[in-house]
Amino acid sequence: MNNNDTKPQQRFLALDTSTASLAVSVMEQDKLLSEVNTNADRNHSVHLHPVMAQALAEAGLGMDQMDGIAVGVGPGSYTGIRIAVTAAKTLAWANRIPLVGVSSLHALAWGGLKSGWNEAEPKAGVHWIIPLLDARRGQVYTALFAADSESQESAPIRLEADGIRLMQSWVEAIKERISKLPEEERPVCLWFIGEVELHAETARRLEPGFGERLHIHPYSLEGRWMGYLGAARLLAGETDDVHTLVPNYTQLSEAEANLLRKR
Repeated sequence: MNNNDTKPQQRFLALDTSTASLAVSVMEQDKLLSEVNTNADRNHSVHLHPVMAQALAEAGLGMDQMDGIAVGVGPGSYTGIRIAVTAAKTLAWANRIPLVGVSSLHALAWGGLKSGWNEAEPKAGVHWIIPLLDARRGQVYTALFAADSESQESAPIRLEADGIRLMQSWVEAIKERISKLPEEERPVCLWFIGEVELHAETARRLEPGFGERLHIHPYSLEGRWMGYLGAARLLAGETDDVHTLVPNYTQLSEAEANLLRKR
């Protein structure tokens, strides 16, 4: 008999309010039970609890049957992130269950890449993913991840930390990073994922080296990707302190802040 068959199945609630999309999912182990995604025009404080209730109802479960909570900690909307983090901390404390924070950009990168790959067979090799959330004044919340087309069920691997960056400088940094790699280690495709509309022109500065292998893919965060990342941490026995977990409020590097002030 498989030992896993004798163990109780753990259920998790995952939620994120760091973007325009209010994303909630319910997981059983690493399997998706239900998911509700809604564009609440960033009025997440009004809609979060009804959406959580809907997701739980669709899974046929109650909050008292949850064994852990995963929450997106950003970066993203300053006010938005706090809504989910506060709710998750309150629920975890009240129900005495583990809580883990998850990078909203990691979930955005994974979901956006899978969305793109579902539209067309991915080119064999390693793809780089650059999730984007608009931070105004030419800035973006962003990071850098890599994923192999041969391992499509695995979460992307982080190459650069989450942060707020000037889009123009960020594209140049990516270009320089690629140029320093041996030809065989360079990504076969680049994916700009998320809130890409305002930054597409800048992203296209990478076209000379990639042509059609540069993808600019609009995508709204879906709860399942937050659920998969959160479930992985919870199933590994990881937990964050319910009292000290805070949103990831990022800031520009000193050099970039000085550049922005000169504009």
